[in-house]
Parts: sequence; structure tokens; C-alpha cells
Amino acid sequence: MPTIDEVIKQSFNPFDNFAARNFWKEQEPPPTVESIHQKQLTQIKSVLAEVVQHHQTRTIILYGDGGSGKTYFLGQLKQQLNNQAFFVYVEPFPQSDHIWRHILRDTVDSLVNAPEGQLDSQLILWLKSCLSTIRKGLKSDQQRLVDTIKSFFGKTDAVRDRQLFIDILKKTIGTTGIYNANEFFGILCDLTNPNLYSLACEWLKGDDLDEESLTKLRVKQSIDDEDKARGILGNFSILSAKTQPIVLCFDQLDSIARLADGSTIDLQALFNVNSAIYNGNWNSFLIIFSMRTETWNDDCKRVKPSDLDRADIRISLKRITLEEAEALLITRLYPLHSEANPKPNSRIYPLNQRVLEKAFPSRKAIPRTVLMLGKHLFQDYKEWLFQDKQPPVPRWIEGGTLPPPPPPPPDKIQAEFELMWRQEYQKVQGKIAKITLLTAPDLIRMLEQVLAALQVKGIKTKLITGKYASYSLSYQQPGKREQVGVVWTEDSNMKSFFSVMSACEKAINNHLCQSLQLIRATDLGKSSLAGYKIYQKIFIGTNHRHIKPTLSSVHYLATYHSLVNSVEAHELVIVGKTITLQELETLIRDSKILQHCLLLRELGIVSGSIKVPEPDKPDLQAVKDYLLNLVITQAFIGRAKLIQNTNGQFTEVDKSDLETIINQLRHENKINIVNPQAKLEDQTVCLVVKT
Repeated sequence: MPTIDEVIKQSFNPFDNFAARNFWKEQEPPPTVESIHQKQLTQIKSVLAEVVQHHQTRTIILYGDGGSGKTYFLGQLKQQLNNQAFFVYVEPFPQSDHIWRHILRDTVDSLVNAPEGQLDSQLILWLKSCLSTIRKGLKSDQQRLVDTIKSFFGKTDAVRDRQLFIDILKKTIGTTGIYNANEFFGILCDLTNPNLYSLACEWLKGDDLDEESLTKLRVKQSIDDEDKARGILGNFSILSAKTQPIVLCFDQLDSIARLADGSTIDLQALFNVNSAIYNGNWNSFLIIFSMRTETWNDDCKRVKPSDLDRADIRISLKRITLEEAEALLITRLYPLHSEANPKPNSRIYPLNQRVLEKAFPSRKAIPRTVLMLGKHLFQDYKEWLFQDKQPPVPRWIEGGTLPPPPPPPPDKIQAEFELMWRQEYQKVQGKIAKITLLTAPDLIRMLEQVLAALQVKGIKTKLITGKYASYSLSYQQPGKREQVGVVWTEDSNMKSFFSVMSACEKAINNHLCQSLQLIRATDLGKSSLAGYKIYQKIFIGTNHRHIKPTLSSVHYLATYHSLVNSVEAHELVIVGKTITLQELETLIRDSKILQHCLLLRELGIVSGSIKVPEPDKPDLQAVKDYLLNLVITQAFIGRAKLIQNTNGQFTEVDKSDLETIINQLRHENKINIVNPQAKLEDQTVCLVVKT
């Protein structure tokens, strides 16, 4: 086995998030830092235990400095309490007047995911658990009825007496406080049927379904306003008293809707929801509001005192101790140490305890700062190794002054951003399998953010008026004076489509825009329908256009939106620096990543030639860009590690193609091989620095 220094010379910086780890090769599981924020975790466990026992909803304010690990902490909470509650992650809401529908949608979206170690979704587990609890409280003859409806689960050929299901729930749970009991209990029955499960989930989260789908579900209408959404959420709370609590986690609150004057976030809207839940005596919810300490201190003053009183549990994520900081470093360095023989004397080698004492004389630290220090010093040590440990020796190794991080070159900043973009884009691809998983207001908000980043002028929201105003915006066409309107609707309900088309016609007649772009991938309905006739009048043979968006276009918008949320929460770090929104916008323009978004090209926002990959063939240019970006961020990296990581990202690419790409980059004088005479597995790739 190689020495630890030999491993370091070949490895990725373990404090980056771009290097794939091979868990199969690790002899034992990597260590974790269970002590970090353990007191706060114990406190929340205690509150959850009270909710379980008394079924009374409780609200927690969780706050901490930027980089204190709030989002990571929520993840740990979910992992540790996975079998005690159902977890819901609520994204920042874009509009205060849609807040209940937003919460309902994210609640159902979270519940349709299966928890770790389970095959069923949280939603099915929630329903099964509820029925089991009901059964235990019944007489033996009634228990058989509950057993009958429990036998429905997962069987497409089961003889379902839907009315029996509804009647049993009405008798055992009652209808007091249940919003629209017949329809709601009927939808719960549909969840047991694999043929109707997806459709029932779409109804529950508020999709505006067409008449055919509503007929299949035997419901009259979709959940299309705030009162209905609040009613369905209230139903969830009542039934949750029969099973485990639901934990609602509101994270990244710096990105929620702002007040009308744009001065600050609308935190009051969130506390209005919280107070409505308490005033309605909702059961078995644990609500967690997670935000930065600065945000909490500034904006809580604008919340009504009576609303603040209902969120009486305040938990602060404190700075970690020096011992915990060391343990955090150990978790990142462990995979490298496991490859080395002999093992280094220090578990944080090449760092040491004196470094931590110098960096944090108060013996307290923010986790992100610890990781940023580790990244900087690891890279400093690695580059010194490539100088064959020639003087001068880095002072920090012997307990001297810590060097300030050198200003990163622009190409390294851009390379790290592009790697981060790809990582986030892949997450979005896995999460958004179809466009209709997002609401029209969400899609318009994402488009608005991208237009702002590309310095499009004259952006105005709510071009059309009425109920569907949030489905629209307008902007000034780049290079022209004309105002372009955009309306995005994917609602399958033709009555809604008619209303949107009528609003479009009104906007055109009132000269609110010179051209109108309808974005819609969903079908337009039958030609005999009134909505379709208005559509034809507006978009056929005129200067107005209908654009059918691709799923990949939505992935581009959603990826940028996710990065914006991270920036506003002060969580996006690139080359050791927490970047601002202005810096993110500059990076996205300089990278030209959005030139590949087909929707933006059709809108005329971006232009320029792009190479379209051949069908069923890997995009080798994207592979080449990715591989070069890895070398730029690392400066030195083992050839085998470089190929392994790139192959992990592009599994469809042969290793022979990767070798060809490496040789191309060498011929282009962008990279070099430090030791070309060594075996391939021992060779090191380095970046050619332009002078």
C-alpha cells in the first residue's frame, strides 16, 4: 500500500464535494461526528416525544449563523427519527397568497417518497399506520371490516367497496373537523389502488386535473384555492393523531416571498399559517422554522407578538468545540488514511491540532469555516509535496502563522462553479421527472430569476389579471424595445385553460405586450372547446407563439433557482468564499451554461451556436469540459483517480475515450503528465499554468 503522502499526491481534495467515494473499498464505515449539535438534537427529540404523547402541535425556531450546519442538521434529524415521524421538507414559498397550496404540495411531494429501509412511500405507511390504530380501538366484528379495506393495498384486482371504506372511516374517525369528508376518504381509498395511486397523489397536492381524471377519482373539483388546501392539510393533522406525527421543516427562509415593497421577507405570512394551525387545534404536527440568526433577529421584530408566542421553543445551533472541529476533519480525511500504509500518527494528517488552535483561539468554530480551512491547508500541503518538500516549509506545519488563502484565479472559480452546477443539475434531474411536478407560479418565478441573471430589462410579473396572474410575466426583448409577454400553464383542466386564454386575450386587447409567448407542454384539449378556439385566435397565424418546453429546459431553470436559494441563505461557497447573488449572476453569464437551455433560445434570450450531441451517443465535449475542470480545481491529481471520477459521472463513456480526451488536452497544452514514465496507475496529471 502507498504511504499517506503518496495517497495525498494522487487524491482529490477531500474537502471538495466533487470527488466520488468508493464505499466498497473501505474496510470499515467512515466515522461520523455524533457530538455536533447533540444537545439540540436531544431537545428536538424531547419535543417530538411530547407531540407523540399528547398529539398537540408544537413549533420550533431553529437558528444559527451561516455555515453552522442548519440544513445538514435537519437531514440528521430526519435520519435519526426516521421511524418515529413522517418528514416533510417545505421549499421557500414564492408567493404569500399561495402559501397554503405551496405547503400542501410540498407535503404530498415529501410523503410520496419512501423512507430509508422501506419499500412503501411515507404516504402509504401513514395510511396503513392510521388504519392499524383505528382497528385496535374497535370491537372484533368491526375489526374485520378494517382488515377488509387493508387488504386493498397494492392489489389491482381487489374487489374494492369504496363506499365501505368511506363509511368505516366516517364511523371510526368521525366527520367533525374533516374537510369534505366523503371526497377525502374516497381519495384515501384510491391510494390503495396502484392504478389510481398517482392520480390520487396529484389531486392531493393540488394539481388542476381534467374532467376525465376527476371522474376517475369520483371528485367534483381540484384543490384550487387556499381554503381547500388548508382544509386538506387539516385533515392530515386529524388522521396523524391516529398514527405518527408529521414534521414540517421550513428551511432557507431567506428565499421566501418578500413584502410588496421588496424591503424584506414576508415572515409574517409564515407565522399566520402557524397561528391558524394552533387556532384550529390541529393535531400531531411538529413545525420547524430554520433560518440564519441574522434573519431571525432582524425579521422577528416585524411579526405580531401574539404569533411569536405560539412559536415558544427557540433552539440555537452554537459554534462547535475544537474537539468537534477535529472530529469533523477526521470524517473528511478518513478515506485517504484508509488507503495508506503505514497509517499516519495523527488522524487529521497532514493537518495538526496546533493549526486548529491557531485558527480558532477561542476554541469555538463554525463547521463551514473548519472545512474551508481544511480545504485550503490540504491544497497547500499537496502542492508542497509536488515541490519534493523543498524549502520553504509551510509555516503552519510547524505551528507557525497560518497563510491566508491566495486569491483564486478566475478560471478556477469558473471551473468550480461549473462542477457545482453539474452536481446540482443531476440532483434536479432525479427530483423532477416531469414538468407538471412544478406549479405555474413556481415555473414563472424560476424563469424570472434566470431572465434577471441574463440582464434582461423591463421584467414585470403578473402580466395577465385575475386568478391566474401569477402564471405570467413580461420583459423587454433583448436588442429591441418591444415588450414580450409570457404565460406558462400546464393545468390539464380545460376550464382553467379557458380562463387563462381569456386573460391572454384581454392582455393583448389592452396592449400590455407587443407579442405573447404561451409556454405549455400539456395538450390543448379538443378543438371544439372554447379555450382551444381562443387559443387558435391568438396563436395561429399571428406574431404570438406557442412554445412547447422540454423537460431539460425546466431542469436548467430549476437548477439555477436552487442555487439562488442557497445564495440567499448564505450557503453557496465557491473556492472558499460565500458568494452573493450578483456574483452568481456573473458566473452564470460567464459560463454560458444557459445557452444550452432550449426554452431560452426559443424565447430569443440566448443565442450562439451549440453542438447538439448525436442521439444515443455521449457528449464527449461535456466529458472533456468536466475532466478539465477537475484538473483546474485540483492542480494535481492522479490519472487513475481522474479517470475513475469522470467515468463515475459519465458511465456511458468508455475508459479508452477518457484516455483519448486526456491525450487531446495534453496536445492542446492544457494539462501535462508529471511522471509520464511511471505506470498509468501511478501517473499524475497537472494543470499547465499560462504565464
